[in-house]
Amino acid sequence: MKASGQEVTIVMIEDDEGHARLIEKNVRRAGVNNEIVPFTLGNKALDYILGENRDGLPSKDRYLLVLLDLNLPDMSGIDILEKIKTNEHTRRMPVVVLTTTDDEREIQKCYDLGANVYITKPVDYDGFATAIRNLGLFFSVIQVP
Repeated sequence: MKASGQEVTIVMIEDDEGHARLIEKNVRRAGVNNEIVPFTLGNKALDYILGENRDGLPSKDRYLLVLLDLNLPDMSGIDILEKIKTNEHTRRMPVVVLTTTDDEREIQKCYDLGANVYITKPVDYDGFATAIRNLGLFFSVIQVP
């Protein structure tokens, strides 16, 4: 996956090691060979995406795709999503929510906050692979600001 000729880095925020391995396996199976930077804690992921002071400047000129679990040990994935989508430097960053929660209100809240895709685990991995490939196609045809 590339955006504006630059490689897209996949940021995977997932605390379950088994799920993380399965997600990575299926990203690779979808033909995506981009770097995956894994995080098990939301705060560490936000440090990487937004910077320690949360100004978003570290990601100003980076192309990131976030794979986000909602149930993390240190904070809610919804809080992470909200912080990413309300920051001027990261609000257009694509976020794919991958979680065990299938509560309609929570799904709607994620979409209202700006999630691009919401996938419930256990994942339909064919659908997941298609979604990841489509995001790759999205990056190849769109100029990401």
